[in-house]
Formats: sequence, structure tokens, C-alpha cells
Amino acid sequence: MPVISSEKNVNALTLTFVAEFPAPADRVWRVWADPRSLERWWGPPTWPATVDRFEFEPGGDVRYHMTGPDGTKAGGWWVITEVEEPHRLEFDDGFADDTGEPVDPEDVTHAMVTLEESGSGTRMTTVTTFRSAAQLETMAEMGMEEGMRLAMGQIDGILAEG
Repeated sequence: MPVISSEKNVNALTLTFVAEFPAPADRVWRVWADPRSLERWWGPPTWPATVDRFEFEPGGDVRYHMTGPDGTKAGGWWVITEVEEPHRLEFDDGFADDTGEPVDPEDVTHAMVTLEESGSGTRMTTVTTFRSAAQLETMAEMGMEEGMRLAMGQIDGILAEG
């Protein structure tokens, strides 16, 4: 499993994941920067993602939905706030309706992804910052931590394909 740690910090309003991959940073970057690769891991295995819009640049919109085992769809959106290929990506993230538009533009989290070369490949640190402790607890109760662990666990298979 590539996730080596996760930490929920209610005082800092963050949920942090650290994962390591046996690939260079530019290769790990592509699992974020390519919508077809992103679809293969952004969501737990039983809730695969479909990317409906992908504007991978500062100010760009990403719209996606995940489909559960019973056909239930859950939508999400990002607004990309920073791109420093291949080492840093930041975006605002929230829930979307059936058309891909934000359900509540104020109910947003902010994600910061950093990729750093490590001894055997790349260390990916993903920090999600919440606007309140209540939002953090709600997302934790929804299974965000386990879902992200499972989702990130799919990246090794993509990287192995070259």
C-alpha cells in the first residue's frame, strides 16, 4: 500500500496523507494531470470516477462524478488554484449536483499536493484543509480517510504500466 501515513488534525483543520511511489515525480504527476489516469484512481475501487470536464490550469474547472456499486452517482468539482509541474498542485474541492455544478460553493475544502523525489522514487503529500472542525468531522464520518487510502492504493498499478 503506497499510503505510509494519514493524520487528522482538528486543531489545524487538516487531513494529511503521505504516500510513496517507486516512480519519478514527473510520472506521478501524470496521474493528476491526465484525466484518463485520474479516473482510474480518484475514488475508491467500488466508486470509480468519470471526469466530465478537465481544465488543468490555474483557474481551470474539473468536474467529475463517482459511480457506486448500485449505480448511485456522487458529483464533485475542483477549481485549480496553482500548478507547478511536476511538484505542486492546489485546488478547491466540493460536492457537485447532477449537472456538475457546485451544490454549495461555500462548502469547499482546499487541497495541496506536493511531489518530492525520495530515495526510491517519489513522496506525495496531500493536505486537505477544511473551513471548520464540523466540516472535517462530517467528511471523516463519510469515510474520507479510508476512501482516500483506497483510492491512492490504485496508483501503483497505473505507474507500473509505464
